[in-house]
Amino acid sequence: MTATQLSPGSVRKTAAGATAPGRRRALDRYLNPALGVLGVAVVLAAWQICASTGVVDPKFSSSPSGAFRALVDSFTSGDVWSPLGSTLSIVAWGMLISIVAAIPLGLLIGRNRVLYALTDPLISIMYSVPYVVFLPMLIFWFGIGADARVVIVVWSAMFPLLINVIAGARNLEQSHLQVSRVFCASRLTTLRSVAFPATLPYILAGVRQAVGRALIGAIVAELFMGSAGLGYVVQLKTSNFQTDDAMAAIAVIAIIAVLLNHGVAYLEQRLTFWSRTD
Repeated sequence: MTATQLSPGSVRKTAAGATAPGRRRALDRYLNPALGVLGVAVVLAAWQICASTGVVDPKFSSSPSGAFRALVDSFTSGDVWSPLGSTLSIVAWGMLISIVAAIPLGLLIGRNRVLYALTDPLISIMYSVPYVVFLPMLIFWFGIGADARVVIVVWSAMFPLLINVIAGARNLEQSHLQVSRVFCASRLTTLRSVAFPATLPYILAGVRQAVGRALIGAIVAELFMGSAGLGYVVQLKTSNFQTDDAMAAIAVIAIIAVLLNHGVAYLEQRLTFWSRTD
């Protein structure tokens, strides 16, 4: 038997080839955020130039410098905290209700053919039809208080999460189900110990979509029926032609959206690392 001889050059090439994907991932980790910041900076610079040169009227379109001053003033004066807390509380309650309802319901529907056939058309309709068209009826049913806003947030957030959970439950690997049958696991045990962990990537992907839609629902509800919250501030300041203050409130909404999205993405990366193929 002869031993295989490896030359130093082939070893170096193998090591370089092994570390190349790691280097590319590390480069992408810093390059993508940098490019994103650069894109935002280009848009803001173009907006500022248009406002400064008179291409657009700052009285109606505001400007980055004016919006930034209004944003700083809102934080230093404390005017932003009350509407910010109102919006976040509505989003939190809506997401809590959506998660508690959608995850077990989606697992049940996804693992039952009859329930899936019965509910799939209804879920598709409720997801596809804009909830804004139901606002007049929701106002009649729930009024214009916090309850109505929570209903709109739940409507916005629940269906994308529900659809993702159902898709995950319907795409379970047969080997997982065979193991549960071998151990004579009940349906409830199978859902809890097999279906739920296996569908966790789908669940977190649905939560990521639901968070964004929940924030949109909260802002829309505050625009139409709110007396508090960031959406109400945008509507009030815009109607009074205080565009700098309105853009400052919109900037706060954008910051919240980015933080929520990246927060859920971080959880998704940490909790479902085993499901990635790269």
